Amino acid sequence: MKTFIIIGAINAFLSVALGAFGAHGLEGKLEPKYLEIWKTGVNYQMFHALGLLAIGIIAGNIQGSSLMSWSGWLMFIGIILFSGSLYILSLTKVGILGAITPLGGVAFLVAWVLLIVAAVKHL
Repeated sequence: MKTFIIIGAINAFLSVALGAFGAHGLEGKLEPKYLEIWKTGVNYQMFHALGLLAIGIIAGNIQGSSLMSWSGWLMFIGIILFSGSLYILSLTKVGILGAITPLGGVAFLVAWVLLIVAAVKHL
């Protein structure tokens, strides 16, 4: 599943870039509360970028597992919804965006459960 390896590597790159931007470009421009929210987005993006890399590698050993595919796509959707909403919230301070974040968190949780089930069934 080279798609998930590529998506994972892109997200790891973006996480490092956005982390550096937050530390150097946003420090002093955002209130500490919003800078912490930004950092949370960066951390979760990196954790799940690594998860995507793992899914891509493991999926190579489990041919045709829809569980692995769903796990990868949900992890990617989680990054967009969770980290993306935190980045936008940090920059705009529009509080309603915080309502999107838990949807990303649920996508992360389901992705990890599907990875567990796939491992139990196929490895």
